[in-house]
Amino acid sequence: MDKIKDTRSFMRITHRYLGYFMAGIMAVYAVSGVLLIYRDTDFLKKEVKIDKKIEAGLSEKRLGKELKIKNFEVEKTEGDVLKFKQGTYNSATGQVKYTKKELPFVLDKMTKLHKSQSKETLSPLNAFFGFSLFFFVISSFWMFNPKSKAFKKGIKFAIAGLIIAIILTMI
Repeated sequence: MDKIKDTRSFMRITHRYLGYFMAGIMAVYAVSGVLLIYRDTDFLKKEVKIDKKIEAGLSEKRLGKELKIKNFEVEKTEGDVLKFKQGTYNSATGQVKYTKKELPFVLDKMTKLHKSQSKETLSPLNAFFGFSLFFFVISSFWMFNPKSKAFKKGIKFAIAGLIIAIILTMI
């Protein structure tokens, strides 16, 4: 392995090998991040028919939560049968039939990387990924001599990127 002589060599060497290590993880995050941009469309989704029995007598609000359908709304009620955009629910028997659009298994698992919470098994990976990206931000300033043109130009680009990110976040 390379010899660490000072802070600059430590940052450069760690940046290099952590970058190689993180390449696969970053590829997965990149693909899943792009997929999440189009989560409000049917891009790459397939239709899945669901027919199951749930608790009977649910209110419209609880039914929407139980089925995990955003903006759930009952369109019509015929006796005990509630009809909604995606299907039907029999409030007397608890029988529900509806269709749902889902990403293929592997892509669905990849998008869950972005949605994990601290209680989930993916949270350590997400924290490691976030800290690694922050390390890349900091260590990149040790890649060039601070007196070089590349470094000075890099600082200007970093400031421009920061300003653009803040502006777009605030819009």
